[in-house]
Amino acid sequence: MTYRVPTEEQTLAVKSFRKFLLAEVRPVAHTYRHRFIPKATMRELTQRIAEFGLPGCTVPVEHGGMGWSYTTQGMLLEELAACSCDVALCVMLNMAVAEMLLDAAPELRARYLPETLGGRLFGAIGICELEIGPNGAEIPARAVRDGDHFTVNGTQSWITNGVYSDVLVCAVRTEKGLSHLLIDREAHGYETRNIDRVALNAQSTAQIFIADASVPATHLLGQEGEGLRDMKKFGVHAGTHVGVLSVGLMRAALDESIAYATKHTQFGKIIAARPLIAAKLADMAIRTDAARLMYQRVFGMRDAGLCCDVQASMALGFATEAAVQVCRDAVQLHGANGVTREFDVERLLREAMTMSILGGVTEIPQLGIARALTGVAAFD
Repeated sequence: MTYRVPTEEQTLAVKSFRKFLLAEVRPVAHTYRHRFIPKATMRELTQRIAEFGLPGCTVPVEHGGMGWSYTTQGMLLEELAACSCDVALCVMLNMAVAEMLLDAAPELRARYLPETLGGRLFGAIGICELEIGPNGAEIPARAVRDGDHFTVNGTQSWITNGVYSDVLVCAVRTEKGLSHLLIDREAHGYETRNIDRVALNAQSTAQIFIADASVPATHLLGQEGEGLRDMKKFGVHAGTHVGVLSVGLMRAALDESIAYATKHTQFGKIIAARPLIAAKLADMAIRTDAARLMYQRVFGMRDAGLCCDVQASMALGFATEAAVQVCRDAVQLHGANGVTREFDVERLLREAMTMSILGGVTEIPQLGIARALTGVAAFD
């Protein structure tokens, strides 16, 4: 795949979205950069963001979406992540839920998809990588068929959008194997508890507790017993989006560093004129652009209908590690100011370190890449 210059339509979409983000989202994100954004406030943001194509960018027009390309979606998501990674995470989960709803029964899709695309409904996806083995047998939630309903019990951990969520796409073990059920919090019931973390606390990551929830069998997403295949597909797509979030963090760190280096003086001279500082800025820009090109290749392949699992793993592994390095360089460039909360770079570094785990620790995509190269599965 070769690099394609953004079209005029893509350029205009990104430009208008960036203008909106700077005026409407950044002030809110700055206010809540060290504390939780209330659900009502987040919903106000997501409804406005939905007008610009997220989460409905790639959803077909006949289902209420924009019908745009995955490449355009990646460009818009990068803009949002550069503004606020917390808000971007929330929207990213709604994007994933919207895509999964496309495979739902027509009645289910008609009920939940429009609200999701409009940014009025929050979705979460209950797949806990820490507790799921290679065949999904260890999944902690169970669903027992009882006529035309499933009775669901179990827990899910580290679920993004957990406290916000109105619906949960829950991976469950049924008698036919791993499956996915859409659980409505109000109609079927589940409880949530937020998890405090080292970063990204402005949005919700939570534990979810499900006790004797009676969920209609019509709330199955996809076919019963085919959840492992759907889970692997979701993992590839989610990993690519985590890579895009990492590029957004790098962009923000680079912008902060350029602004600081061109204004801060030392011994009567701006530090951007110092060779080591100039070299550091150049290296940060190189890593950022390389990561962007890698995810754009993945989305270009998806737009072309090509398999891109290996390329997605490469983009994820490179972008998340590059983000840690770039944000660390930004902190170092700021000197003592870099470790104070007066400047954003210390927060960006904490968020970058979280991203390197959120998409699966770096060694996981490396194993998939190596298996593709050698044909040998390096799993115990």
